[in-house]
Amino acid sequence: MDEAELSGAMDRYAEGDATAFVVLHRGLAARLRSFLARLVGDAVVADDLLQETFFRVHRARASFQRGAPVVPWAYAIARNVYLDHARASRTRRTERLPSDPGLEPSDEGSASGESAAIANQAVAVVQRVLAGLPPAQREAFILLRYEGFKVQDAAELLGVTPTAVKLRAFRAYEALRAELGESTAEDRAERNRGAR
Repeated sequence: MDEAELSGAMDRYAEGDATAFVVLHRGLAARLRSFLARLVGDAVVADDLLQETFFRVHRARASFQRGAPVVPWAYAIARNVYLDHARASRTRRTERLPSDPGLEPSDEGSASGESAAIANQAVAVVQRVLAGLPPAQREAFILLRYEGFKVQDAAELLGVTPTAVKLRAFRAYEALRAELGESTAEDRAERNRGAR
């Protein structure tokens, strides 16, 4: 669904057409859920944050500027929901129960067992590194790398300069490169020890 169609649906929704919400949800839910899941690193929490995001979209629909693009507006709301969640999490640390589901597993049927294991290990490293990054770097990286935002659009969403977005993303890339480089070197050493 293209952005013009989504923005038109938001215009109709802001004017009181409740049926336009279905179009908005269909066009935005998967993108926003993916964005939130990458920010929090937990699919279950991302689902909760997505619900809160759409609740806030509903509450703020009257303030939506007719004719404006809805995608950056919705991402800004999702980001604010995430920031509120992160602030609340700092004040109340909770532990996950062993029965809590984690992130969805990757599709291992599409590759050999070894390739799937290597891919899963790389995904785990990326998730760990992203979780350890300062929030500003993580947000910039996710918006540019995963969400496909242009630097200028990400800068507007984050309320910073394009240079700041580039710098934050660069630092995130460097942290990932360093960690993936160490992981790859350790894997090679392990394979060499096993070959003897």
